[in-house]
Amino acid sequence: MSMPADAPLLDVIAVDLFERDVTLRLPFRFGIVTLTEAPQAFARVRIRLADGREATGVSAEMLAPKWFDKNPDLSNEENFDQLRAALDIASALYRDAGPRTAFGLYAAAYHAQIDNGQARGLNPLVACFGPALLDRAILDALCRLYEVPFAAAVAANLPGIAVTALTPDLTDFDLPTYLATLKPAASAHARHTVGLVDPIADNPDPVGDGLPETLTEVIAAYGHRYFKVKVGGDLNADLDRLKEIAAVLDAAGMPYHVTLDGNEQYDDVDGIMALWRGMVAEPRLERFRAAMVMIEQPIKRQVALDADIGPLAAERPVIIDEADGDLDAFPTARALGYAGVSSKSCKGLYKSILNAARCAAWNREGRGGPHFMSGEDLTTQAGVAVQQDLALATLLGITHVERNGHHYVDGMRGVPHEEQAAFVNVHPDLYHWAGDTARLTIRDGQVALGSLDRPGFARGADPDFAAMRTMTMPSDLAAQRER
Repeated sequence: MSMPADAPLLDVIAVDLFERDVTLRLPFRFGIVTLTEAPQAFARVRIRLADGREATGVSAEMLAPKWFDKNPDLSNEENFDQLRAALDIASALYRDAGPRTAFGLYAAAYHAQIDNGQARGLNPLVACFGPALLDRAILDALCRLYEVPFAAAVAANLPGIAVTALTPDLTDFDLPTYLATLKPAASAHARHTVGLVDPIADNPDPVGDGLPETLTEVIAAYGHRYFKVKVGGDLNADLDRLKEIAAVLDAAGMPYHVTLDGNEQYDDVDGIMALWRGMVAEPRLERFRAAMVMIEQPIKRQVALDADIGPLAAERPVIIDEADGDLDAFPTARALGYAGVSSKSCKGLYKSILNAARCAAWNREGRGGPHFMSGEDLTTQAGVAVQQDLALATLLGITHVERNGHHYVDGMRGVPHEEQAAFVNVHPDLYHWAGDTARLTIRDGQVALGSLDRPGFARGADPDFAAMRTMTMPSDLAAQRER
């Protein structure tokens, strides 16, 4: 079916939200939390066009604690409820919006979503999780109605992405022409995460499930060339751990590239500069340092956008991640010396596209930079979540994307066999059978993406919603805390 000349108007007529539990095979330490289990949220959204045609779209994302809101006084369950509340707010706004384009729904609800979230104790990063999940499902449904893949839909601007008052800095930028240049990628490098408690060369307490556990085993099994290394804010402990990691990477006998993730563990630029100076002074980190392509937000979000980061930016490009709470964050960060921003599906597909357009606009101006986007994971799970995240990131020209869900979780273990088989059959380049479990396929450090370029938003199979539980929405979170 041919796409319309103008982006179609649609109504959201139903939003169904589900969950299933995910258990990690290895503990994942990032920032102040060590994650061992968490729910995965699924959205099923039904839309209707003006001509009466209807379709259903799907999206999925982990409910990750202590990333969206790192308040140590909140329990993991309270963090999960925050994200459920964001979905509750977005569902009501979208159902009541009336006929709009897919992007128009996002744009019209943007300020109300953040304001309503604030009234329920949610910061903008948490609040925007709700639209992030619904927007993907809506676009999936729209692509299915017009029988086009995600990449083709974006290139033709089927969702109606436009420069609005939300992004006044793009007023003079030719957004439709930029979108038309975007092409799907055939593959991407999987950037392996080295978490704060991950075993490096030896594991004194092995899981023994047949999957790689140490960094040495990971490299041998998957052939990674890109790595994301997390640091914890303790100078001496970080330097010792970096030397251990560097020894393994140097001994692997292959070229490699590294990103350093500060996970908001530093109060100011001086703190992270002390780590950098320690790395410069350590001969055993010379090759590791030379392989470092960027530093991911090291400074706490509360102060990250208050001070110039020039000294650090002069050493390596720095991106914002957790400080990227709203659409104004990236331009603010750029003025302080940040060169890039992360693309995460959980922050919103339209946010990623608009920030990528900003990078293109700023790079054409030739002032500073180069500006860029990076692809970062939040333990994205095999199936709909990993597929849509990969499709989005690589469409924006991101060539290496952090992938960690396949390492900390044993593929689709625990998911109904028929669901696993459906995804393997439709996406044989992306998954393979390991016994009775479907797992993500990584060869020579890369994932193949050809099967994602099909009608819909990067998915050819449906999750088994009958095997999930319906999401239970929290009551007013502010009132809960007062009690």
